[in-house]
Amino acid sequence: MAKVDIFNVLFREKPANMLVEMRRNSKKEIYASNLAKTVDCTYSHVVKILQQMQKAGLVNFDKQGRLKLLTLTKKGEDVASHIDKVLTILNE
Repeated sequence: MAKVDIFNVLFREKPANMLVEMRRNSKKEIYASNLAKTVDCTYSHVVKILQQMQKAGLVNFDKQGRLKLLTLTKKGEDVASHIDKVLTILNE
């Protein structure tokens, strides 16, 4: 089994990649539409996942006019960090 395949068995690919991308780009402004393009997912699917993550206390939506800026919470940052470490180990 390929290293990346086992990651997909352990974690759902799109949500895990969303958290890791948000962590890696935390200095930039992140919006759901940008995140959807980055992780190759539909906008509506990304929003649905982000709403679940918000309920779990992993992300915050900061409304700026018509746009919603995304940020990781402390808990979200910790989870994303651990997922990133697992991905790094599996790719060694």
